[in-house]
Amino acid sequence: MVFFCDCFNGGYQQIDAARQGSRLGVRHLQCFLAFCGLAIAYALRVNLSVAIVAMTDRNGTNPAFEEYDWDESVKSYLLSSFFWGYVVTQVPGGYLAHHYGAKYTFLFGVLICSCLAILTPVCARIGDWPLVLALRATQGLSQGMIFPSTHTFLSKWAPAEERARLVSYCYSGSQFGTVVMLFVSGYIASSWLGWPSIFYLSGIVGILWSCVWFYYSSSTPNEHPSISVAELRYIESSGQTRRPSDAGRTSDVQTQAHKVPWAKMFTSPPFLTLIFVHSANNWGFWTLLTEIPTYLKNILGVDIRNNGPLSALPYLAMCLLSYGFIFLADVLNARNPMRLWVSRKLFNTIGQWVPMVALIGLGYINAGGSVKLAIALLTIAVGANAATYLGSQVNHIDLAPNFAGTMMGITNCVANVISIIAPLTVGLIVTDERNPAQWRIVFYVSAFFYFVGNLFFLIFGRTSPQKWNFPETRTTGTESGGSITSEAQDLSDDENAPLNRSAAP
Repeated sequence: MVFFCDCFNGGYQQIDAARQGSRLGVRHLQCFLAFCGLAIAYALRVNLSVAIVAMTDRNGTNPAFEEYDWDESVKSYLLSSFFWGYVVTQVPGGYLAHHYGAKYTFLFGVLICSCLAILTPVCARIGDWPLVLALRATQGLSQGMIFPSTHTFLSKWAPAEERARLVSYCYSGSQFGTVVMLFVSGYIASSWLGWPSIFYLSGIVGILWSCVWFYYSSSTPNEHPSISVAELRYIESSGQTRRPSDAGRTSDVQTQAHKVPWAKMFTSPPFLTLIFVHSANNWGFWTLLTEIPTYLKNILGVDIRNNGPLSALPYLAMCLLSYGFIFLADVLNARNPMRLWVSRKLFNTIGQWVPMVALIGLGYINAGGSVKLAIALLTIAVGANAATYLGSQVNHIDLAPNFAGTMMGITNCVANVISIIAPLTVGLIVTDERNPAQWRIVFYVSAFFYFVGNLFFLIFGRTSPQKWNFPETRTTGTESGGSITSEAQDLSDDENAPLNRSAAP
């Protein structure tokens, strides 16, 4: 046994050196590649949001390129069409990642979307907006696999002690990609490259990433050719027991054992709670991102849609605060290691109840009020939501690492349906966009969802692996009908285990 400071877990711990992976190992390279992949995926998702301004008003950027006469109704269809396909492939994406390996579903999700991005200017030229709409919906279909694949991927690569940290690092890539695209798209559209290059450049970068991902990533640690024995042992033995790779199975018994337990999953109170809290979070989050620009323009006279840096500010805050919350978690655990359930619920409370307070505050800013205060509250509300990455967003892997991707597909599917419903509800409430009282109702409704969603997570949320996570093949006990899986038995106390417990036996 050796005694040293683990910079990733914080504080001094006694750790079995033979079972401790390197501080910077293959798992960190895999997470960096996933970070880049999510950044590119979100850049591909939002590229049209900026490009459509130049596509419909060439005088505002570079007049040397095509201009399209699309009214606001057509624009709204084009911008929303991505999500029509995105919702459809969430659950199939998780299922495919579970059976064939997250490496390949992640790869094809980004690669197909990148190739279609390059074809966007051509489709606009030969088929006008109907063909672009079909292309965007297809891009949504391809990207629907990415989040479930990421969760499946991280459930295999992230040791239990580093899980929240690595999940937050990876998913912060989505905000990073959004910030970069919002910052640079306006400059690209105004340059000699013109608005088509927004799609060309993002597509080419996605294809290049796909090549790197294909050669340097693996669905599981066991499949990676360069991982050390020490790091492999650390990943597979740390914290919760891990299963072997889903990909490349040859045993029919194993295949049967790892079938998705649909009935048990949909009757599991912790999982149903996770669906609800994810949906409630999306209601508040997407209300903020889709409706706040309209509120600021009509109530405070600030148009942030045509201001790239100002539009990117909330995403930048969320990206930076992701790392801030990781640091905070490390500091808290270094001083007094928290129980896993305490950590998850603490950060989820920060991620949902701080935005709740900010939304209520926004409701009291009337016409002619402080623009700086409104922007600050908006930035705090979106930025603080990053704490959910260390809360409910990682809880899928806590509950069932074997089916994390499938679970993420289900919760993200339902949550994205809510994301579509929320703006429609705003349209029913706000009949006069210049009426602060109507906007106050919108903010109160969103704050209510944030409050109730996190309240349910505090009461009904769990962090221990569920019994249906484990294959019922290896049993303990001798009495008929009284046996349980040995993995489930070993982890029955996981709910109260310290967050940074060592890997030593």
